[in-house]
Amino acid sequence: MFNNDENKPLKGVVTVVAGATRGAGRGIAVMLGSAGATVYCTGRSVRGNASDLNRGETIEETAEMVTVRGGIGIPVRTDHTEEEEVRALFERVREEQQGRLDLLVNDIWGGEKLTHWGTPFWEQPLHDGLLMQERAIRTHLITSYYAVPLMIECGKGLIIEVTDGSTYNYRGNLYYSLAKISQIHLAASMAEELRPHHITAVSLSPGFLRSEQMLEYFGVDEAHWRDAMKQEPHYIESETPYFVGKAVAALAADPHVSLKSGQALTSWDLSDEYGYCDEDGRKPHWGNYAKKQGLPIS
Repeated sequence: MFNNDENKPLKGVVTVVAGATRGAGRGIAVMLGSAGATVYCTGRSVRGNASDLNRGETIEETAEMVTVRGGIGIPVRTDHTEEEEVRALFERVREEQQGRLDLLVNDIWGGEKLTHWGTPFWEQPLHDGLLMQERAIRTHLITSYYAVPLMIECGKGLIIEVTDGSTYNYRGNLYYSLAKISQIHLAASMAEELRPHHITAVSLSPGFLRSEQMLEYFGVDEAHWRDAMKQEPHYIESETPYFVGKAVAALAADPHVSLKSGQALTSWDLSDEYGYCDEDGRKPHWGNYAKKQGLPIS
């Protein structure tokens, strides 16, 4: 998509990807780097000090991948549930970038171990359900609160809420549904209040994601991801984290992105609109696939 030094439409663009350690956040940060952006990669996992998810990916690795692709990757260890850490993050951005912030991507999640599928909400640990809301909603609110003033001062900006699905349909678990649907409404509500300031806010959903954790769950790696179809046939339509990353880069480079403000967007529909493919050359389209298979579309 952005494969040479001359094709860097986001060169000089200052971005913060909140939750860039792994998965969609890492894919987004890396593709913004491919487009030439300066990317502050935030999260809790750093070398020698993993988060409570206890995984090996770190924000330093993500920042290095951003730089290798042609951008400027800057890792900043940030717990987005801690207001003072978020405040300090954006004070640093203000100081280092002369007050400029063009794009905020809210991708903080951390609910992988908190979702109890197949269990009614009143039989699940309440602590897990409430912690999911804190990690997936409260963090996004805190981060946007401290990011928006920089954008207002610049007279422009783009905020992208990364979620799961583009509708208000039930997603198989009350707490999970509440978290993901809230992100859609958060973007729609911010769009209304930020429109007079020429700041755009949208939500964005990937499809069936081939994240590091999902590959591990199926016992495969990216080179052999099709082997996972023996366990989950629908994995045939999965996408890498770079697919939604290309969606973000395309939105950030679109001079008319404000026309989408308040909308709930998807990686597959934006692929049709902007013409990008996944890293392996495929064009997965979860929306069309789900309809053909009679699957519920969230």
